[in-house]
Amino acid sequence: MLESILIANRGEIACRIIRTAKRLGLRTVAVYSEADAQAMHVAQADQAVAIGAAPPRESYLVGERIIAAALETGAQAVHPGYGFLSENAEFAQAVIDAGLVWIGPPPSAISAMGLKDAAKALMQQAGVPTTPGYLGENQDADWLAQEAAKVGYPVLIKAVAGGGGKGMRLVEQAADFADALASCQREAAAAFGNAHVLIEKYILSPRHIEVQVFGDAHGNVVHLFERDCSLQRRHQKVIEEAPAPGMDEATRAAVCQAAVRAAQAVGYQGAGTVEFIADGSEGLRADRIWFMEMNTRLQVEHPVTEAITGVDLVEWQIRVASGEPLPRTQQDLSIQGWAMEARLYAEDPAKGFLPSIGRLDHLHFGMGEGGRIDTGVTQGDTITPFYDPMIAKVIAHGPTRDDARRRLSAMLDQTAVWPVRTNAAFLTRALAHPQFVAGTVDTGVIGRDGVMMAQAVAPSPAALARAAARLVAPSLAPGLRLNSPPRRTARFLLDGAAIDVALDRPASGPAQSSLVCEGGQTWLLEPWHHTASDAASAGDGAILAPMPGRVIAVSVAQGEVVAKGQKLLTLEAMKMEHTLLAPFDGVVAALETQAGAQVQVDALLARIVQKED
Repeated sequence: MLESILIANRGEIACRIIRTAKRLGLRTVAVYSEADAQAMHVAQADQAVAIGAAPPRESYLVGERIIAAALETGAQAVHPGYGFLSENAEFAQAVIDAGLVWIGPPPSAISAMGLKDAAKALMQQAGVPTTPGYLGENQDADWLAQEAAKVGYPVLIKAVAGGGGKGMRLVEQAADFADALASCQREAAAAFGNAHVLIEKYILSPRHIEVQVFGDAHGNVVHLFERDCSLQRRHQKVIEEAPAPGMDEATRAAVCQAAVRAAQAVGYQGAGTVEFIADGSEGLRADRIWFMEMNTRLQVEHPVTEAITGVDLVEWQIRVASGEPLPRTQQDLSIQGWAMEARLYAEDPAKGFLPSIGRLDHLHFGMGEGGRIDTGVTQGDTITPFYDPMIAKVIAHGPTRDDARRRLSAMLDQTAVWPVRTNAAFLTRALAHPQFVAGTVDTGVIGRDGVMMAQAVAPSPAALARAAARLVAPSLAPGLRLNSPPRRTARFLLDGAAIDVALDRPASGPAQSSLVCEGGQTWLLEPWHHTASDAASAGDGAILAPMPGRVIAVSVAQGEVVAKGQKLLTLEAMKMEHTLLAPFDGVVAALETQAGAQVQVDALLARIVQKED
């Protein structure tokens, strides 16, 4: 068994790995950027090494600094977690060449599965079914458009080096292909350093099914059953579960054995996930499930597999990297109950899921029977614009699917975060969606019904009254003064907007402010006072930066006539592209930025005025 490891990552996955390593008695070494100097994973590790500035390309993506940190601290092995350098074959090889143990698959396996086009060709040779599409080398835009037409719309454009929903675009008609291709290639080049794409037929009732596989250096490969990750937004997973609803034993056996063949085809060792796309229009059938890609690392959603199998996948990774055989055979593995995981993000669904950054002044996670929270932050920490804005993974396990669903919903309902906005309420509504309840979700549900799930709602009168009671002095409470009415109202500010609240319960104030927490949402209630704001808004035609980022494209010129909904600028932030649109028909009266400019949140980028008749 290894005695010490360096975790080449940050956030919740670094904390997750440290937890198992400490249980096994291993010494842990963390690395951190300037922005993470006070982070939870740094505090939890036995030792920590600074590796650079906040941007990932100056810290967590600099392999030489990570290897140097391992050698400097005497760590025996490097665990990459997920993201960053976890699927970089050159980094894996450099770790090995430095005399360190790589806790992951062989670099050859990472290379074989790293490019989606090459991986699909390899899977075809191994007898694993693949989706129809174009995998060729010709990347000319006109040629790709012709190939898309041959495949037949709708199609998916996918970066061959992509992952995590980045570098992927759905194109429903030929007229949209050129713009989607250019955007996809830009995002792929920025995120992965490789703009090469492939074309796939888009399945109209798609379900995302993936199989957890594990191999060792002794030739053993097992599967730990499947997960269903069909509930997605913009190709990014939102809620995952295991096992997959509607999966019968014959289909499960066929899909899981196909995943094992895929792993065997590349001599796989360690944890990996083989992803399939299924046509769910007639239920899950083995002949309607196709290979998509293989992720050669631990997945974000691995806790649901741990919950239903009782296996610590990080422990298995460490044991396999130490040269041990797999702790269990296929016959030793079975499904126990049901598990679901929701990704709690710092984002505002009511504002198009824009990332929400800032200090976590209040942070409370709901917990209950069968519950688990994987996080890398604590109250007082700051969500920065430099990294993925995940706050936590909220996991629930129960005897049945509905038990797991209800438990997860209750945990999210009790979650309270302030002033950073989260998607907790959105997640509870997604869990209550009729298709999710029935277990018939496809990847398009949020695309169809997401607006309804994302709508901002007001807190209930009861929740407001509870919060208001903390702001009112007992001497002013109803019923305590002679001849006072049994019930009255008072005016407060709820997130800055005036609201009348019934005072119908004992007062415990006066506090300066009070949080209203309900249904996964959090609001700030304050005593009423006059407010005024001179800040520009989209209502007066000001186009403001919704978050810190880099302007990567300016699509209009000053003086140009624009139509409502027309693309004005494209902002890159948190590794994603965000398009800013004209709020109404008008003229570009001012253009205050240019491509390549770094901007701060609320920076004025452009101003649109009504066109004079």
